[in-house]
Amino acid sequence: MAMRIMGRLRLYGAVAAVLTAGAFAIAAFAAPHPRFADRGPNAVPVDVELVLAVDVSYSMDPDEQALQREGYIQALTSKEFLTALREGANGKIAITYVEWAGQSDQKIVMPWRLIEGPESAGAVAAEIANAPYRRASRTSISGALKFAQPLFDHSGYRGLRRVVDVSGDGPNNSGDPVVPTRDELIKAGITINGLPLVLKRSNFGMMDIEHLDTYYEDCVIGGPGAFVVPIKDRAKFVEATRTKLILEVAGRQPEAKVLPVSADKPRISCMIGEKLWQDRWGGGMDFDAR
Repeated sequence: MAMRIMGRLRLYGAVAAVLTAGAFAIAAFAAPHPRFADRGPNAVPVDVELVLAVDVSYSMDPDEQALQREGYIQALTSKEFLTALREGANGKIAITYVEWAGQSDQKIVMPWRLIEGPESAGAVAAEIANAPYRRASRTSISGALKFAQPLFDHSGYRGLRRVVDVSGDGPNNSGDPVVPTRDELIKAGITINGLPLVLKRSNFGMMDIEHLDTYYEDCVIGGPGAFVVPIKDRAKFVEATRTKLILEVAGRQPEAKVLPVSADKPRISCMIGEKLWQDRWGGGMDFDAR
């Protein structure tokens, strides 16, 4: 079955495009975490419980927000995604869609939903599409992760894997530091994947940083099979999102990407967002910010 998934993933145009651009070869299945085995007799078995955690801070301009959401809508209804879904051990996944900004600003846009075929995938995509857009202050990746962790405990599903998929366009600048929060989720058996939007030129005055993908690799992602799929071209936004979702459903990772380095030896400071905020505003004053 693994070879069949590998072959089909390589054939599809969206995956091939990202493979060509970033050499995203497919690695082995991530091992299920033993803590997920017993979730009660009524829990529905699925291949993955997936939290889509989407940045809606003010640094996300309306075009980026629309692209971000459209990427997931098209990915969930694509032939490639539905094929990967069918190839899973259970042929089902559970998914919830969360928007986040500052330390205490998280909202469940779509509660847990089961996807088991084209009809349910279409219904989930429509529910996401019909949700109103919103924007809010600050960027707290740690807040998003803290909010996401307990969502699994009452999902009603029993996944072979639990994954939080974080997408955003800037570093953590609000709430707790991101590294210890990330490590807390990893200890609980949760994998964190990243979809950093690297679409703007670095602008420290606007809280943007260079090498946001490196920051995500070293400071945000972690756990079994964790990976980053950076988006550096608006024209490839939907393709990259679809590829990432397929890899998550199939329990695979881009072989060319490495797991995050040790927190004490990051290639980029994991506190860079907090430092930029302090340098700009001082004293943590909560202005309209990124």
